[in-house]
Order: sequence, then structure tokens, then C-alpha cells
Amino acid sequence: MKTVFLLFDSVNRLMLEPYGSDLLKTPNFKRLAERSVTFDTHYVGSMPCMPARRDMQTGRLSFLHRSWGPLEPFDNSFPEALKAAGAYSHLITDHYHYFEDGGATYHTRYNSFEYIRGQESDPWKVALEAPLDEIKAKYHPSQNDPNSKQNPYHHMINREFMTEEADFPSVKCIDAGFDFLDRNRNADNWLLQIETFDPHEPFFAPERLREMFKTDYDGPILDWPRYDRVTESQEEIDELRANYMALLTHCDQLLGRVLDYFDEHDMWKDTALILTTDHGFLLGEHDWWAKNRMPVYEEISHIPLFVHHPDHADKAGQRRKSLTQTIDLMPTFCEMHGAEIPAEVQGKSLLPLLEEDSTDREAILFGYWGGGVNLTDGRYTYFCYPEDMENQDLYQYTVMPTHMTKMFTVEELRTATLAAPFDFTKGVPLLRVAHRSKADTRTHSYHFPEKMVDTETALYDLETDPGQMTPISDPEVIDRLNAALFRLMAENDAPAEAVKRMEDSLLTRQAEPA
Repeated sequence: MKTVFLLFDSVNRLMLEPYGSDLLKTPNFKRLAERSVTFDTHYVGSMPCMPARRDMQTGRLSFLHRSWGPLEPFDNSFPEALKAAGAYSHLITDHYHYFEDGGATYHTRYNSFEYIRGQESDPWKVALEAPLDEIKAKYHPSQNDPNSKQNPYHHMINREFMTEEADFPSVKCIDAGFDFLDRNRNADNWLLQIETFDPHEPFFAPERLREMFKTDYDGPILDWPRYDRVTESQEEIDELRANYMALLTHCDQLLGRVLDYFDEHDMWKDTALILTTDHGFLLGEHDWWAKNRMPVYEEISHIPLFVHHPDHADKAGQRRKSLTQTIDLMPTFCEMHGAEIPAEVQGKSLLPLLEEDSTDREAILFGYWGGGVNLTDGRYTYFCYPEDMENQDLYQYTVMPTHMTKMFTVEELRTATLAAPFDFTKGVPLLRVAHRSKADTRTHSYHFPEKMVDTETALYDLETDPGQMTPISDPEVIDRLNAALFRLMAENDAPAEAVKRMEDSLLTRQAEPA
């Protein structure tokens, strides 16, 4: 088996033509849909970037036990499973979070990897004598917040070294992918993961594409929305959206190059091509930008998935309504390459769904660590949040105590006790570390519960209200979804305090008729 896994970051599904977009033309995503099975009810699991990748590699949810962090020693990993089965895996990525403290054990699971530098705040280029004030003046003041990142100016310096389209990290990722394929496409039993950070913010697209989406905005560079409420002028809103559309168009054209390569070398006959994203992105819907700070609306949680498999080429162009999730990728790759699916995996292989739809999955969970537990059955979405987000009984369970960009502090680790193993830790006890965000928020990964607002328990009917504008009250549905929620939490061996905060804060209050 030969597999190309193409992973983008922060794709808003509704901006793609195969998912009904009338705002943006994405001809190459449309081409891919014609060659693939398109999944219409595919959702995230753990959020955001690295928690999503932990789900992808391990085939199970992580957000009930842990925030952003590395793979743990007890975690299963699909590249390692493939390696044990004699398949070769190669990662090409410009996603710089793999190379921070909170992501440092993912890329090393592959047989080999290539890291393309320069995306976003990647600490790449150094220009100590550069006129920083002049460089900063090119950008909108909202992109000059010194508290926004550990070094908010890296992205500005990096961009000074990207003067041609060929300099863009995403372009280099695709080029490196072709180099791998030129050398290895005639071999057998390999998986190539080509992963680019685009269209993640900043929405830095080639100039020729930005010219396609001109707005009335007349000001400094504005292509990085704040993770906050929409408060910008209409011209600024239009500019931010236009830059996202330019960057997604860039991704569409990168995809087109991959499809052209498949056509040129007749790879459709013996090579699988799977494309998805880690999560979506709000572009002003619900009066919000981005993710992390607000409920996990459809624009964030409901993501695209396309699967071409040479053994199911007769299903090309078909669609599936089956409820699927990020954790399903791991067992799919294992089954495709003859690797054993570990007992701890809770995802389900997608291969049976290529033949026909299935209704054997009642519901799925998704969310952020400490940020609530959300559920969908494909018809309804159910946001379940504690009444008091700032005062929760929260603990991290880990033997890899790092946050996104730094180690756990000594103060955090002084709270640690040794917890008994969970059913997926293979007998390994874990550090149980108290959440101490109020004492030192900068030690954390910017995705913690006290940062979230407007998080109220709510039930939406996607059939009658796909935009999730009006919550409903339906006691029978609530009772059914509450039962599914606690069943799924039990199946994931959720910590006792996580279950209790749902029971105490949600079940009684939400079960009462409005």
C-alpha cells in the first residue's frame, strides 16, 4: 500500500466548493472530491493544533486528561505501528509547533522527517540589527501586541526573507513531497505525510493571490485576526477575510499541483490520497475570530475529509453521511498498511465506510481540556460547560510535563501527586498536576478555561439551524445526549473530577425544561 496524507491547518470547511461554498472558488478541492469519497459529517476531537495531532497519531481523545502537550511514553502512534508492520513513514512539515516543548515527541515517531522553516512565529531568522520599528510599522497595530506570543516579532522577521513565492514554506513542503515521490513512488508500503501550516494565521499569501481579493481597506498589513470578538471596522473585517481567502486559494493551488502529479504518474491506480485539517476557523461568524475563546461552533468543529483509495475507485465522487472523527485516521492508516490496531484505540477505520454508510456510531465528544465537553450525533450539537469556568477542579495527567512553549513550572510540579494508571496508560501511573492558571497564566498554552467566554450550555438542531443561531430546549433529546455524553466519558476513562463537574454543573440544570 502507498499513501499520501495531505494535512492543512485551520480550514473553514464552508469555504470549500465541495461543501457548498459560494464565496470562494476552490477548483482543486472540487477535483479531489470527484476522485474521492467526501465525508459530510467529520468532526474534530481534541483541540487545538497539537492535541488534534495527538488524536490523529494515537486514535483516541486526549482533551479529557491533558491540554497541549507531547505524545506520552504509553501512547500508541500510527507511524510506529506502521514501522512495526514493515511500512515506512515520512513526515514533511512546516508546522513549527512540532519543534516546541509541547510537541517535541511527534515527528520522531516517523521513520524520517523534514522540517521546513519560517511559518508564523517560528524562531527562524535572526536580524538583530534590523530596523525593527520600521518593520513593525508595516503591520496593523493589532499585530504588534508584545504579549501575543513568546516573541511576537519572529513572524515579521521571517517574512522579510520570503520575497518570492518559491520562498513560502508551504510551497517548499509540496516541493519536498515531490522529491520524495520522485525517488520512492515505485516502492511499496510507505506513507508520506505532507503537512503545511497554511491557511493558519497570519494569512500571508503570495501577492498575485492577494490582488485577486482587493478590498477598500487602506492601511498597514492586516492578516492576523485577534482571538477575540469582532470589533473591527467593516473595511478591516473585509481585509482579514480577503486575506484568508487568498491563502486558502493558495492551498487550493498547492493541492492542484499534487493532483497534477497523481495524474502525470498515474498514481490513482495504486496510491491512496487522504486530505483533512486539524480544526476549522471562525471568520467573523457568531461575531468571533479564530478559535479557543468561544464555544466550539460548527465552523471550528466540523471539518473536511476526502479519501481516495485505489481499491475503492468505483466510489469516486460519492459522499458519506456517517459520523466520523479525527481519531479515525489512526486505525485507518493501520488497516491500510497491515498494522495491528492497538487495544487502546477508540477510533474506527474509515475503510468500511468507503463501501457504504453506517449508523453504528451514536455520538462523539470533542473539546478543549478544561473548556467543557461537547457532543454531536450528527443532527444535534450539545455544548456542555460548567457554570463557573474560572473555578474548576482541574488537573493535568502526564509524565511529560511541558506546555506549548515551556516546561511546567516548579510551582506547578510541587502540586503533583501520583495518580493510578488509566485504562489506556498500559499500567503507567501519572503525575496529577493541579491547574494553577490564576497564579501564572504565562506558563500555560493560551488555551485554558479562564480564557474562554460566552461558554453556556446549549443545544442546537443542525437540521433546522445549521448556523447554530438559536438554542433549543428538547428534554428528550437532552436526556439522550446526556446519557451518551457520560457513556463516552466512561469509555474514555475520564478523570473522576471531569465527570463530576459535568454532573454538578450541567445535568440537573440542563435537564429542566426551559
